[in-house]
Parts: sequence; C-alpha cells; structure tokens
Amino acid sequence: MSLHAPENLPAFEPRSLQFDPQVERVRAELLKIDPDGARTASVIRTSIDMLYNGRYTGRFRWDQLFKTEKTHAGTLLEINLQREFEFEDGDSMDFKIAGIDIDCKYSQKSGSWMIPPEAVGHLCLLVWFNDQSSRWELGVVRIDERILSYGKNRDLKRTIRSDAREAISWIRRDAPLPENVLLKLSDDDIDAIFVKLAGKRRGQKRVNELFRRAQGRLVSRTAIETAGMQDDPLRRVRYNGGARTDLQGEGIVIFGEYKLHQAMARDLGLPVPGKGEFVSARLTPYREHVGLGRVSLDGSDWMLASAEDPVVTAPTIPKG
Repeated sequence: MSLHAPENLPAFEPRSLQFDPQVERVRAELLKIDPDGARTASVIRTSIDMLYNGRYTGRFRWDQLFKTEKTHAGTLLEINLQREFEFEDGDSMDFKIAGIDIDCKYSQKSGSWMIPPEAVGHLCLLVWFNDQSSRWELGVVRIDERILSYGKNRDLKRTIRSDAREAISWIRRDAPLPENVLLKLSDDDIDAIFVKLAGKRRGQKRVNELFRRAQGRLVSRTAIETAGMQDDPLRRVRYNGGARTDLQGEGIVIFGEYKLHQAMARDLGLPVPGKGEFVSARLTPYREHVGLGRVSLDGSDWMLASAEDPVVTAPTIPKG
C-alpha cells in the first residue's frame, strides 16, 4: 500500500542526470561475460523452474505458485546470478560487478521495481521476466532521488517514475527466454497429460503423451520431470521401456542432444535440441518432389509426416 504522494510531480528532465561511468562499466562487463544474453536467460529459466519444483509438485505455471514463493523469486534469482557469474559479495549492496557495489531488483511487472531507501545513490541491476510470453529484460540504473516516485509503501520503498525510466541503461529489452513448452500446449493437451493420466504410477504414460502432443516443439528435461513426477526423467525417454519405444509404433521419433540427432532435426526443419532438450516428430517414408527435408535411417529415407500420411512404425535412431 502506498502512502500519500503529491498529485503532480515536476516533469523529469533527462539532461539533469550526468553521464555515469560506473553504469557504463557495469553494462560493459555484463556484455563482456554474456554477450548474447544466453547465460542470463538460462539462469532466469532455472530460477523459474526451481520455484515450480515440477518433479515433486507437477506445477508449471506462475499462477500455481503461492504468494510467498513469488516473493522469493527475486532472492532466488539473485543467488543464481551470483553463482553463475561468480560476482563478489557487495560491501553494502547485494554483490559487485566490475568492482562496483550493485543491488539486484526483480519485479513481476516491468517498471515496478521496489527501491529501498538504502539503495539511493547506488547502482541497481533491474530484472524482469514473464514465463507466459517467454521474454525478459535487464538494465542498470543509478538510483537518484530525481527518478523516484514520491509515494512510498510501508517499508519506505519507492518505484522508478514512468517518465524517468529512460535513465535506465538497458542491456536486454524484450529478449527471448527459453520456452516453457507446457505453457504453449492447449488446454485439451494439458488435460490429456495431467488430468486424464493423473496418478504417480502413470508417469511414463504422461511423458509419452507429452511427446505425442508437443511434436515439433523443444521439450526440456524439466518438462519431462514435471510430466513424469518421478526420478531419472531421462529414462522415461529412452528405448527399452521409455517413450522412444512406446511411441515407435505410432511413427514418432524423439531427437535429443547428440550431434547426429541435432543434424537430423536440422535436416527435417525441426527445432534443434540443445543440452537437456528433445524434439519429437512423426515420420513417413520419403517421397520425391515433395520439397521436404529427409534423413536416412534403417537403410531408408524418411521425412516429416503430414496428417494425411498413414501411420507406419518409425525407424530406430542411433545415439550417434
């Protein structure tokens, strides 16, 4: 709850803030250690998945979390960022980047970072993400009284004024977050996986249904853990009792992170699985002049099947 604030704030003047070399040093360091943002995106993805704890809870949506868990998101993200990049502990702030004290602030809503009084005069690393839209952003700003709202909550925290957000030095805006495949499936698909196949003993069937319904999408190890809710999730994918064996009769293959699998997925025009990722697809014998990619398996050529193609037993994919 905000305390009383004046109705009219004087207009913010960007030129009133001088060039800040420390902001630029921190920005340059973050771009140096993570030039494409992939490491930061991975840390965010890991932090979200840790909150869901899908292997034990079956949760995969933000609205399934308790309020206390959502509140804990910022602390967990801060810890995981420090572990990933080995930032030094700060003197009075959370940690140091390029030798500069910096506070780390996360907000569930972009632009709504809550700034405590002790952060005034210091740098803040501002983080936002949204799992539903698979987007995130990261910026650095010097906390100055002139960029803060007048209204305070009961902890005396304030937000950055909407007309002063151009003071933020952005490192990433609207950047892609590794996708949570379970959020991209339809309600019918989710019902078929989690409701119709509810029960601890049906973990393998849920994993099979996930690969059946998520064809052509990258499926992470975490998604498999969430669907299976059992230990050793990768065993649920393998041949000899896993999804690869169970779905082979339906013409469905599952490519993983092996280089051969990646090459075949690329040749078929599928998303290429990275570390701990998989992609499933139904195959059919290759036909000339159809303009689709092909792969050679079990001595024959194969291509992606269409809805009209009859179901045939899929070839076996070697590890490569």
